[in-house]
Amino acid sequence: MDSDSFHFKGGERELRDAYTALQPELQAQLASQQIRFTFNPPNAPHFGGCWEREIRSLKTALQVTLGAQTVTEEVLRTVLIEIEGILNAKPLGYISSDIADPDPVTPNILLMGRRDASLPQVTYQDSELLSRRRWRHSQLLADHFWRQFIRNYLPSLQTRQKWMSETDNLQIGETVMIVDPQLPRELWPVGRILQVFPGKDNRVRSAEIKVKDRTYLRPVTKIICLPPLTE
Repeated sequence: MDSDSFHFKGGERELRDAYTALQPELQAQLASQQIRFTFNPPNAPHFGGCWEREIRSLKTALQVTLGAQTVTEEVLRTVLIEIEGILNAKPLGYISSDIADPDPVTPNILLMGRRDASLPQVTYQDSELLSRRRWRHSQLLADHFWRQFIRNYLPSLQTRQKWMSETDNLQIGETVMIVDPQLPRELWPVGRILQVFPGKDNRVRSAEIKVKDRTYLRPVTKIICLPPLTE
């Protein structure tokens, strides 16, 4: 476990004190099961790598979602669980060679064995933000987080070729996610590119995508190329 947080340092101290107070027999039995703390330098969150980036994603979205609101512990817990499901639904890549099974690997699949780990989803109007029903409140906050997630994170996987540095065109056989705001959270379709259609500048402008037994024609602005995983 790597962190420079004083909470983790305090936790290590408490666990170490409790461990030294145990009988020698219990100490020997638990020696192989202890948490090993390795602390980063202070003020160096980038040492955490990708997991620290996930924490930043959570903090940023919560600041936008909650703002100055004061919510109950139950509402906050529910929102955090919803956010956990959204973040863990992000594709990690794609390794299957079977086009009939194009679902990408996600943390939800690795941890729970299924892609969708969210609670039953109901959409509410913004006017119900101050509703007394805490369930509705938490669901509305989760929807706010989802909008921030698709607005801030997903575009980073889909940089515009016109304004950014030169990047590779979409290629036949690549695995992509189709942007579809009409679908519920975490359920955007994933498939393989069957055909690409370049413009006059030889840059791909649209592509035909196979998702299970259906095909879709979408512009590149609605296509997110998933990073591949090595075998």
